[in-house]
Amino acid sequence: MHLNKADKIAFNISDKLNNSFADRIDNISIFNTTEEPYAMFNISFKAYDYFIILLNYDRGRFGCAIDGGSAGISLNNSQKWYDTADMNVFLQELQQQIELRIPDKFLEYHGWK
Repeated sequence: MHLNKADKIAFNISDKLNNSFADRIDNISIFNTTEEPYAMFNISFKAYDYFIILLNYDRGRFGCAIDGGSAGISLNNSQKWYDTADMNVFLQELQQQIELRIPDKFLEYHGWK
């Protein structure tokens, strides 16, 4: 199986999400992967059995949002460009942004807080 640059980056990010969030995420899906005219893809996953998160990668810039149907809620992060990102910082900030929006009782019940 030949993987292009977009596929490799998508699988790398997906692996890092799995390793960082472990049992806190499920149903990771990579879609809309393209290499022409530039590298672009999306990753979707269920976080904390509470939100669907969309990660968008477009020409090196990437970020996440909570899927809200026709509109999403952007999740702030200091890491904007994949080539220069510290993925540990990105994943830590993503976790903080998601957990801020989930009730503490829910997180405690599942042993996530």
